Amino acid sequence: METKSAPDAYAYLEEKHTPFNLFVRFLKGVLVGIGAILPGLSGGVLAVIFGIYDQLMRFLGNIRHRFLANVKYFAPVIIGGIVGVYLFSVVVEAAFGRYAALFTCLFIGFVIGTLPQLFRRAGRAGRRPVHWLALLIAAAVIFGLMLLGDRALISVTPSIPVWFLAGAVIGLGVIVPGLSPSNFLIYFNLYDKMASEIRQFNLATIIPLGLGLVVIVLLLAKLVNRLFDRHEAMLYHIILGSVIGSSLGIIPTIVVPALDQAGLSNMGLSLTSAILWCIALLVVGAILSYLFSLVERRVETERGDL
Repeated sequence: METKSAPDAYAYLEEKHTPFNLFVRFLKGVLVGIGAILPGLSGGVLAVIFGIYDQLMRFLGNIRHRFLANVKYFAPVIIGGIVGVYLFSVVVEAAFGRYAALFTCLFIGFVIGTLPQLFRRAGRAGRRPVHWLALLIAAAVIFGLMLLGDRALISVTPSIPVWFLAGAVIGLGVIVPGLSPSNFLIYFNLYDKMASEIRQFNLATIIPLGLGLVVIVLLLAKLVNRLFDRHEAMLYHIILGSVIGSSLGIIPTIVVPALDQAGLSNMGLSLTSAILWCIALLVVGAILSYLFSLVERRVETERGDL
């Protein structure tokens, strides 16, 4: 398979730094940050959806190449990601605790709405039977892991090494789309503790978390970058399968449990009205993200990425 030429690979750096473009990149970062710690999702999934995943991996995999231009481009994304993590921990997490099913369906809608764009992107470098097989296997593996993991809960005592490893797990969620690090943190009884520590801006927790995330991303980005250059079609179909598998896995592991009697009581809704709200928010999320993906496609076309 032919590798991308440098002009094509770094075409995104030609995008003008208008206030609107800066705000869009910041908003993407906010959503990726929220996705990084939102149960059932991963920052990598949203990075793929918003068209910045392979660009970010290319930058981190060869960090010295056009360093200043990349820093200028990704600065709003990184700032947005930090804001997203803190925003979710301080504001959204409280609402998510009460309206978990509704918020989750909204995010599932965001994912569904961009699947056509992601499917088209995956087929850009070709689509053979082996790619379909990889897609199905990835979807089944991620779905199975979510179902199996949902049955386990192991309590781990927080410490600096534990928070470093937790940050590394979150970093894996950025590198491996479809892997939900928050689910693993929940299984080890660390998720609520992490959200509380971030809310209180406890640097003894935040610093090792951040270091773990940065270290694992920098260690694996070059490998991911090489895989994209050599096996773009295969990797994107695996990512697409992971996105589908994680989206399906969210329903039985996150949405359905949140619609129990206690959950319905917290929301002040009946089961029927809660289901209708879930469907409505899923549709709204899908429509909004599909429209956003059309804008993204036009920007890619103008930039020469397609």
